[in-house]
Amino acid sequence: MAANHQRESGRHHVNQSATCGRFRPPTFGCWDNAHVAVLPLGPLGDPAPTDGVLPAAALRGLSQAPFGVYVHVPFCATRCGYCDFNTYTPGELATSPATWLDAVRRELDVAAQVLGGPVPADTVFVGGGTPSLIGATGLAAVLDAICGSLGLVPGAEVTTEANPESTSPEFFAGIAAAGYTRVSLGMQSAAPHVLAVLDRVHTPGRPVAAAAQARAAGIGQVSLDLIYGTPGETRDDLAASLDAVLTAGVDHVSAYALVVEPGTALARRVARGELPAPDDDVLAERYEQLDTALSAAGLHWYEVSNWATSAESRCRHNIGYWAGGNWWGAGPGAHSHVGGVRWWNVKHPARYAAVLAAGCSPAAGREVLSSVERYTEQVMLGVRLADGLPLEVLAAPGRVAADRAIADGLLTAIPDDRLVLTRRGRLLADAVVRNLLAS
Repeated sequence: MAANHQRESGRHHVNQSATCGRFRPPTFGCWDNAHVAVLPLGPLGDPAPTDGVLPAAALRGLSQAPFGVYVHVPFCATRCGYCDFNTYTPGELATSPATWLDAVRRELDVAAQVLGGPVPADTVFVGGGTPSLIGATGLAAVLDAICGSLGLVPGAEVTTEANPESTSPEFFAGIAAAGYTRVSLGMQSAAPHVLAVLDRVHTPGRPVAAAAQARAAGIGQVSLDLIYGTPGETRDDLAASLDAVLTAGVDHVSAYALVVEPGTALARRVARGELPAPDDDVLAERYEQLDTALSAAGLHWYEVSNWATSAESRCRHNIGYWAGGNWWGAGPGAHSHVGGVRWWNVKHPARYAAVLAAGCSPAAGREVLSSVERYTEQVMLGVRLADGLPLEVLAAPGRVAADRAIADGLLTAIPDDRLVLTRRGRLLADAVVRNLLAS
């Protein structure tokens, strides 16, 4: 999972952006939004064995817990100015989608061997990059590969991300027929000048039209993703974006605060003084505006950056990340976690394909989480959920800190001794976590 360093201020410390609306767990110090198994990590951890074998202890009870599969599609038509994900445009990459797909098939076969046999997936998430660039046929082939190597449980949630501009009624009909049950559409904003700053190429009305087409094709769950805090975005701009989201009638919304990642085109523009950096106070105001509008429309937060119309509309795959579950991440740069062991693949698609063609695991490195690291992540991720963090999880100093946070209006206690962030607490989530973990 990925490195998205969340900055802090006295007032506002909410979530930061993920390309195409994807959650990005950061380095394992301060977790932001846990989604996606793709992280731009350097040479951390230990070398991974060439056969990918896992410690026996990591596999115990594997079949008794939900299991997810993430597939990373590294292709993009163009690079958005704020993007630092492991993605490649046509001019940057000689590897074809067909070569990539063959390599993914090989990795899924490796997964079945490493896991001791097929482990049917409860959830699948195809992210990127831009998965819709490989078309409905390519996405069907991805799902066929997962089913062939690992299997799929009845009623599995199967999600793909999509760029609205690379979709059509035929595309949605094709992925629905293939077995996809959920689509996440990257909207970002309804304001043309905001999209221009982000280097997004879709027209403002296209995401709403795409959502309607997805519904008409029989996709049961449709999500739209927003980015707020872009330089030049006004309160009225965000209000217009929210109106468009509500007009689309989707059952899920993700919203992320813009972060200026080092090395991106956006970062260079900020450094040159062409654009101002996002302002923490403005980000806090925008988050409150989002939460108020979405809640009034029947979309209620279930994670700091995610709102849904019902429990059934929540993204089960992402909940697996936040709950510390098991998943296999296939594709260049993908990250996986099974039984307290986390590993990450080589990043470049050509190297990824070559390693698998040679009969080896594509894992570049891995780490075995200590009990302290597991505890830290359980608190960091669990407290972000509206279902709350069980009080019994906390060590004694953490319980004292929880009492202080309740007194300060940052946490509230709900039945069954669970702790939930207030709206103010969501704005200061990392500060709350630091205090809960202090010893």
